[in-house]
Parts: sequence; structure tokens; C-alpha cells
Amino acid sequence: MEFKKLTENITIPVLGLGTWTIGGRDEADTTHDKEDVSAIKTALQLGVTHIDTGESYAQGHAEELIGKAISGFERKSLCITSKVSPEHLTYEDLITSAKGSLRRLRTDYIDLYLIHAPNPDIPIEGTMKAMDHLIEQKLIRYMGVSNFSVEQIKEAQKYAKNRIAANQIEYNLLVRDKGRVTENMESKIIPYCQENDILIIAWRPLANGRLAKPGYKILDELSKKYNKTQAQIAINWLISKKRIVTMTKSTNVEHLKENLGAIGWKLKQEDIDRLNNEFVR
Repeated sequence: MEFKKLTENITIPVLGLGTWTIGGRDEADTTHDKEDVSAIKTALQLGVTHIDTGESYAQGHAEELIGKAISGFERKSLCITSKVSPEHLTYEDLITSAKGSLRRLRTDYIDLYLIHAPNPDIPIEGTMKAMDHLIEQKLIRYMGVSNFSVEQIKEAQKYAKNRIAANQIEYNLLVRDKGRVTENMESKIIPYCQENDILIIAWRPLANGRLAKPGYKILDELSKKYNKTQAQIAINWLISKKRIVTMTKSTNVEHLKENLGAIGWKLKQEDIDRLNNEFVR
């Protein structure tokens, strides 16, 4: 596994495990609990030690499954990220949400706690004061945001004593500047975060599988050139960039191993430039 700096005191794996749809979607589904726990354990055993989740994933059931899966692993070797839902951003609600996540995850602290999305109806001042409180109480180690614009990051940081360590956004070869939630990624958000030492965590790196199969000429060409799959090329392009890591969701062991094959080698700069400039968008 390769790592990048989250803060001066902690590094984070360049490839993590996303858990959206594990244990259900908007509601809990316990049908595949045994298989889901096993898949998370396998990912950890393969070296994928960053696990990303959120209180809204399967109404908290994803966190419960993670809690079961990590029980046999040394906690300090793991990096657990969870997210508070935008409807829970008042001071009291946020603290209650964090404690609920801690309980479901069966852990004493969350490494990185994110605001899942901005909520213009709840003043951000109280939200950030709650984040500071959680850090002071050692319930979370670091705080961050998700799907925030530059202006929203600046506004949030204005009210926080501790710095925003990460911004999680949709970003991949097909989603470059206008995503489902945020816009101006390459032209504004990513440069701002890179300049201000805020780690970018890219979600949906394979565009729901569209980048994991043949069909895009340049990906197919580079796949042959490097003897790598299209998915491995797309992930390597992401993690080649300054202050950017990513995460993929898979409960399939072969897919997990394939994704890990994106690590340990580097695209040549000329090919990174080609992907930057020539990829069909």
C-alpha cells in the first residue's frame, strides 16, 4: 500500500474501501451480513486499511458491519472515516450523530469525520464548533467536509479552531469539472485544496464501472501499453495527482485485488498528460 499525508501526524492509504450499498442502501438489509463482514475483513487483510462510511449508509447498518469486521484488527493500524448527514448539523445533533457512529463502529474514536454535504438551512458556525468539541474530547482525530465548494470550505474554516483536513468529492476521468454534487473541480476546488493542504478523497473513481471495461480508446491503448486493466489505469491516474487519494466499493475479492493492482507503479508523465488532455468527456 502507498500512503499520502493527511496531516503532519497521520498518513492515509491512497486506496480505501467505500461502503455505500454494503448492508443496504437507504435502509438496512441484513440479507448478506455474513458475506459483507467477510468482504471487509478480506479488504483489510489485503492491506486496504482505510474504510469510508457514513451514518446514512443503510441507516447506520454499514457502520455496524464495519464494527464487526474490524474487531480482530489492531485499531491504530486502521483509518476509519465516517460522515454526519446534512440534516444533523446543529451543534447537539452533530455530537449525537458522532456518538451514534462510534457506538455502531465499536470504536473509541473516528480517524476522520466529515460533513457529508452542506446544508444552507443550518448555520455552519454551530456545526464547526461541534466538530472542534469532538476533537477536543478525542472522539474524532481530524475533521473534514464532503461535496463542499471553495466558498463553503472557506466559510466553514472561518468558524473552526481546528483545520479542515480533507474534502471528499466525486472525481474521475469522466467527471472532471461538473459532478453530480459539486462543480469546478479541476478549475477551482482541487487547486484550492492542493494549495491549502487539504487532502482530496475522490469518490466514484471508476464512474460506476464505466471506466473498468473496454470502450474508451485511450484507456484501451494504455491498458495494452502497461499490461494493466482499464480500472487500474483510471485509478493510477487519480493517485498520481498531488494530494489526491481515492476509494472503491467492492465486495468481490477479485475486484479488490484488481483495484490494488493500480498501486506500486506509475504512469509516465506523457501518458498522464494524454489522459488529462485527450480523454473523451
